Amino acid sequence: MKTTEQQPLTCIGLMSGTSVDGVDVAIVDLTGAPPSVGVKLRHFQTVPFTDAVRSEVFKLFSLGSSNSATISQMNFLLGRVFAEAVLTALSHAGIAREEITFIASHGQTVWHSPTPEPLAGYDIASTLQIGEASVIAEHTGIPVISDFRVRDVAAGGQGAPLVPFVDALLFADPTGQTGRITANIGGIANLTVLPAGGVAAGERVIAFDTGPGNMILDGLVRRATGGAQTYDKDGKIARSGRIIEEYLQEWLSLPYFRETPPKSTGRELFGEPCVEMWWRDGQERGYAPEDLIATATEFTVRTFTEAIQHHVLPHHAVEEIIIGGGGAYNPLLLAGIGAGLPGIRILPQEATGIPSDAKEAVAFAILGYECYHRRPNNLPSATGAHRPVVMGKIVWT
Repeated sequence: MKTTEQQPLTCIGLMSGTSVDGVDVAIVDLTGAPPSVGVKLRHFQTVPFTDAVRSEVFKLFSLGSSNSATISQMNFLLGRVFAEAVLTALSHAGIAREEITFIASHGQTVWHSPTPEPLAGYDIASTLQIGEASVIAEHTGIPVISDFRVRDVAAGGQGAPLVPFVDALLFADPTGQTGRITANIGGIANLTVLPAGGVAAGERVIAFDTGPGNMILDGLVRRATGGAQTYDKDGKIARSGRIIEEYLQEWLSLPYFRETPPKSTGRELFGEPCVEMWWRDGQERGYAPEDLIATATEFTVRTFTEAIQHHVLPHHAVEEIIIGGGGAYNPLLLAGIGAGLPGIRILPQEATGIPSDAKEAVAFAILGYECYHRRPNNLPSATGAHRPVVMGKIVWT
């Protein structure tokens, strides 16, 4: 597997996130080795899921509704869908599949429970991402690297967040003068703290999930509009409502927000059952839908800014926050973050040269690149793993 690292490898990163909008496909040229990895984004596109596939994926998120047969079938189905997304992107980019060294696929998370729980006499933590790599490899003819998170969990980590490894490589201030935070406000909001000192300070990098990003908000919008809207464009619905402070305080009291990093969360805490609880509470208590949506927006703002105030600023000086993800396109949400963190510059992900929509797919291409070279690609200071490990399983063709 040794390569001449001065010669670029053309690789594909695949990401399907908590919003289940589709498959993000990033085709990138990668060179070098840590602490200096060169990245050239050649093509990026999101290949949307069909309504039928999206519906089947959401069924997996409903606790108790899935069985082993359904999960097995969906694992192979998503493998086909991911493979088709790759072939679509290659066709649009005019790039031959023979140019691609490997595909790095995050998969679709259907379960993430990184805190050990008793099971048959053992303490077991687990995470599951589906989208069978063997199916992707068979239908594309390209080697596939997958199952990144499980290796970190096996090493005692949270299996998340994984992108901070890439953040430390690409976005730490090269002069070592500026402390930064990189953040992604997707379904879940997470951040990486890049202290002044540059990549050499990698062991001091911390990262964690702050709580919900758009997950609750989007679910409420779908219910309020009967499915006509899937998100609150420009925060318009939230602007028309009022924040229900007493209800917000109930949710801010969740134990998760008092836990110290490293920590991670997901649909198990803030997914469909949570959205359904918000919606039911709203109906029972007489809350207007727009008020619930305004409150959910503030919930994301408050948990994000308070996480920084409590867990970051007492230990690190921060001058800039680079924000990506779907939440970066919500001006109301960004205004709330700016107000909650006065004196800190808020910059869009696009300012780094890697578009917000493409960042996570590019990140998994880089994680795959490190796996391909048999180099550790987790960041124990971010995930809590006992040691650095090489994440990823390779299916050869």
